[in-house]
Amino acid sequence: MAENRQLNPILKFALELGPLLIFFIVNARAGIFAGTGAFMLAIVIALAVSYALTRHLPIMPLVSAFIVLVFGGLTLILHDELFIKLKPTIIYVLFAVVLTGGLIFRKPLLAVVFGEVFNLTAEGWRKLTLRWIVFFFALAVLNEIVWRTQTTDFWVSFKVFGVLPLTFLFAALQYPLLVKHDAGTKQ
Repeated sequence: MAENRQLNPILKFALELGPLLIFFIVNARAGIFAGTGAFMLAIVIALAVSYALTRHLPIMPLVSAFIVLVFGGLTLILHDELFIKLKPTIIYVLFAVVLTGGLIFRKPLLAVVFGEVFNLTAEGWRKLTLRWIVFFFALAVLNEIVWRTQTTDFWVSFKVFGVLPLTFLFAALQYPLLVKHDAGTKQ
């Protein structure tokens, strides 16, 4: 049986955040189309490095990469920035819908993804999943508002300096729920 190798958390974070930062930097220097191409290349490299080090690919980064490549490719081929701007909305809605499907079928998918990190009660997983569903739908709406009302450069900056901090803040705010529904402690 193959050993399940884990990435150093800092390297994992760099591989997940790196492509987005490259997108931001290249967009600022050379525009949205060069930024999109750099983003696509960086995400493929990040997946390759992750696979080389762990011999597996996590599902969420893989799905994100697929959507980046499809919508980034459409952006470059059709020379229309609309597609790369729609990509976050589609990813957020997709994640929310998949999580919702998991709840409907009584299979909290966050437990599948984060079960090795957190040991929550069934109620804890349900509540955490519901919160992430709402958050992902809210991000989808927010992305639509920002890209439709602001400049492309503002939208790119918002992805790095708006969505990322909002996501970290939201995740941090889940700590009380994680503690309250820890399956390892007596209620």
